[in-house]
Amino acid sequence: MGDHHGAVPAGALDVAGAGWAAVELGALAVVLLVWALHGAGRRWVRGRAPWPAARTALFAGGLLCVAAALVGPLARAAHGSFTAHMGAHLLLGMLGPLLLALGAPVTLALRALPVRRARALTRLLRTPPVRVLAHPAVAALLAGGGAWVLYTTALFPAMHASPWVHAAVHAHVLASGYLLAASLVGVDPDPHRAPVAVRAGVLVVYVAAHALLAKHLYAVPPPGVDARDAEVGAQLMAHGGDVVDLALAVLVALGWYRATAPRGRAARRRRTVAGRVPTCPTAAPLRASTPPRAAGPGARPT
Repeated sequence: MGDHHGAVPAGALDVAGAGWAAVELGALAVVLLVWALHGAGRRWVRGRAPWPAARTALFAGGLLCVAAALVGPLARAAHGSFTAHMGAHLLLGMLGPLLLALGAPVTLALRALPVRRARALTRLLRTPPVRVLAHPAVAALLAGGGAWVLYTTALFPAMHASPWVHAAVHAHVLASGYLLAASLVGVDPDPHRAPVAVRAGVLVVYVAAHALLAKHLYAVPPPGVDARDAEVGAQLMAHGGDVVDLALAVLVALGWYRATAPRGRAARRRRTVAGRVPTCPTAAPLRASTPPRAAGPGARPT
């Protein structure tokens, strides 16, 4: 039967059964832990400035996409169906990361962490390795290039033969997808934000490479995949990817408009001045320059 496991030695899946269960439970545990940390962060900042409900909804939507791709019926179907695999890939590598990036998790962390740790996180964001990884061109190479390697080499059958290779590939897909979305349209503080022209150019190249890969998979199925299954999966990759790519393009254009509009230029100048205040960058960095009120009788300590 032509499916993902066509190149897997007989009995390999039975032997790896415990490993697959461990990987699925581990993925679920990570998703729940991230959501718990997000909830703790929201509670920490609630007394100072309520965290926007829209950001919470976006982040929750991203986590649901990730969970659906890693745990449950779709994740299990992906082991025997290339079409299901591609649906999970779109959720894990494109839509989920986009929603997570729009949820502004770094901003929430900077608001919730103690000042010393927030400054340490800020220093980490300014390090050369992070600067390289956060560049749109590097992120696009990791995401798009990684997909080409996955579907045109022996890595694809290998990830369905070993739960640990499977987990490593999924970790790469999620991380590279998040880096790409954050570098193109992220709303978190980014001291190395690339110009809009660079981000737009990278997006055009990435979209072209994604479309070319979909056409290649339509004509040349991955090892062990039935031709009809590959055709449907490739079409899902093309059309589903187009929806996310269109959203990225619209958000890049909106970012350009806001940056070039008179109000956008003024806001950018304010952010530049605020960044010179010797505190960690948060969504409201100018508060550090506001003198504290004198405590009166019955005033609550802060």
